[in-house]
Amino acid sequence: MANTLGYGGMTNHLGDMQNSKVILIMGANPAVNHPVGMQHILKGKENGAKIISIDPRYTKTSAHADLFARIRTGTDIAFLYGMIRYIVKNNLHDKQYLDERVFDWESIVVEAEQYTPDVVANVCGCTAEKFLEVVKLFAENSPGCLIWNQGWTQHTIGTSNTRLGPIMQMFLGNIGKVGGGCNILRGHDNVQGASDMANLSDILPGYYPINEGSWKYYSGQWQVDYEWLKGRFKTKDMMEKKGFALSTWPWGVIDDENAENNAGTPLKALICIGNGISTITMTHKTKEALDKLDLVVFIDPYVNDAAVITDRTDNMFLLPAASQVESSGSVAATNRSYQWRSQVVKPLYEAKEDHDILFEFAKRLGFYEEFTRSLKNGKPSYEWPEDATREFNRAVKTIGLQGVTPERMKRQQENWALFDPLTLRGSGVVEGEYYGLPWPCWSDKHPGTPIMYRTDVSVMEGGMGFRAGWTDKGPDGKPVVVAEKNGQTLLAVNEPIGSRFKGGHLEITADNIESFGITLTAEEKEKVKGKNWKNDNTYILVNKALEAGLCPYGNGKARARAWDWADQLPKHREPLHSFRQDLVAKYPTFEDKKDHYRTNIRYASEQNKQNWVADFPINVVTGRIVEHMGTGTETRASKYLAELSGEMYAHIHPTLAKKYGVDNGDMIWVHGTGEGKIKVKAVYSYSVAETDIFMPQNFSGLWSGKSLVDKYPKGTAPYALGENSNQVTSYGYDIVTACPETKCTLVRIEKA
Repeated sequence: MANTLGYGGMTNHLGDMQNSKVILIMGANPAVNHPVGMQHILKGKENGAKIISIDPRYTKTSAHADLFARIRTGTDIAFLYGMIRYIVKNNLHDKQYLDERVFDWESIVVEAEQYTPDVVANVCGCTAEKFLEVVKLFAENSPGCLIWNQGWTQHTIGTSNTRLGPIMQMFLGNIGKVGGGCNILRGHDNVQGASDMANLSDILPGYYPINEGSWKYYSGQWQVDYEWLKGRFKTKDMMEKKGFALSTWPWGVIDDENAENNAGTPLKALICIGNGISTITMTHKTKEALDKLDLVVFIDPYVNDAAVITDRTDNMFLLPAASQVESSGSVAATNRSYQWRSQVVKPLYEAKEDHDILFEFAKRLGFYEEFTRSLKNGKPSYEWPEDATREFNRAVKTIGLQGVTPERMKRQQENWALFDPLTLRGSGVVEGEYYGLPWPCWSDKHPGTPIMYRTDVSVMEGGMGFRAGWTDKGPDGKPVVVAEKNGQTLLAVNEPIGSRFKGGHLEITADNIESFGITLTAEEKEKVKGKNWKNDNTYILVNKALEAGLCPYGNGKARARAWDWADQLPKHREPLHSFRQDLVAKYPTFEDKKDHYRTNIRYASEQNKQNWVADFPINVVTGRIVEHMGTGTETRASKYLAELSGEMYAHIHPTLAKKYGVDNGDMIWVHGTGEGKIKVKAVYSYSVAETDIFMPQNFSGLWSGKSLVDKYPKGTAPYALGENSNQVTSYGYDIVTACPETKCTLVRIEKA
């Protein structure tokens, strides 16, 4: 989504789902994983919306649906292309919208032509009749909302899933529409904020790319010398190179060949702050890496499960971190809204807040002054967390966090009852603001943007087109901004209402701003010389654009064709460990990829290594359960939640179970393709297909049949223990993001 529509995050806010006529849920189970978000979906149903659930299993969300379709894991693209084909064949597409706002949508039509209802049925494992029921219900009702989550992202083709879903929505004109949009429900608060602040290894805060220009920009924002900052890296190339991903770092420890991708050295130390690293695929490889590292540090309110699975006996430290009620500051919700959280109690015992721990690291490593200089911003001292918020207000211009100030967030926190939950509009002292100031919030006078890409409202009411300024390789091989590609314009036709300029335009710069009928004084011209909207610290360019009704990032077309990606158009590709080996030749995976997040990743060589399904004939679906969060580190330490769900299990269809002589309640061994094995209880269930088993991902404390309780520090073992399902999930990573492919796994089982 981030590279298709412009930015990541939900396009619409949660309450807006109540305006939908039909809600399509694919790759998500919000009734279990996002129960707060599910309330809005159910309110939409009360208002007459039809709910469609497409899933490999019949979930609690499916039980609320008006229509359920079971498909095989990893086949969403085939299903979506089938929908697009039907939409076009029956003239249900919004051609004017596509012509005005989508680049090369015609190629999608050509790609979709092969996915007839019969082909969809064959690839996806549903009937053609069921597929047609789904597409008719969704396409013939407007506006329609699309919801997904990790069921779409955790695949080798996860990025293509998240591209084609929005493309399908654009064929129906559902992006930038009340009751429409693409809504990606995150697992807990501040996942969006962590992304915005660059808790990823391939971007700087605000999604600035890791190149020289961005580093120089942030050197200015952080008030440190660029050369000093560059000196913190081994080489300039390493400064501008993607780091390891959460999913790939173990291979930087245990595979010597990856040292060449990491400045000639394997990883030697790990500091893990508040992350359940045992939730990534092939946890036994995480254990192997933890065992081999020179130093491991975990910073958590609870004992991180990964600290228990390792066999290391020294140089591992557990630092107690404060919980959310012991800290304060801004957090971002799944719909891009920022909210202020107040401290309830001071940190107990020896626990410290995350920032205090990081400041202590900075002092001991010798750069505390540089680390905090921009927080002070010329003052003798800084105020935490307010000055940290002001720092990102100044710096993160790309997604418009200028207007998300601590003063506005605190005022909203104190007056939350004055906001309309359906529109997010405030009244009284917060009139003229949307709740949470959802980004982009371009200035302290801008209300925020609860629904992205609307052109039926003005920019100062949250209106905007799609981002302009796609890049291509110039003659020297370096990226340059282009306004057309393959003879087609990349600029949109329509502008948000109230704009002084008609027609699409590139991002606002000092060089082009006056071409839009905006006049700058000589003094203003001098101040913004050589600048653009996202590096202009004077805010002149942004404020002048807003006054003229222009969105600072321009008004371009969304790309149906991403010419700089492995698949320019999304393509169905069979999983590396495909349950349908007969389809691999027709829909093969990618070629192996070197230096992908500093790791050499196997794709074709893994897929063709053997006939996987012959040795591992059962398809696995993994997911979360409502009683536990993430690895369950915190929730399984609650005796009440442990009582509700205290035991790891595998849901298995009775027909499949009987093939292996397994009765309801029997213990079974589950063997993965990557050598891991776990011992779990078999529980009969008709919610799964006869070819599948389902296992939750929220357990730990047992390892291949052995209890790890003795490894927990005294008094810290959780009440509920269980095998970690990711010990048996298969090898595989997304071709763009390196997100682990936990949703397409093959196993074999045997009665214990």
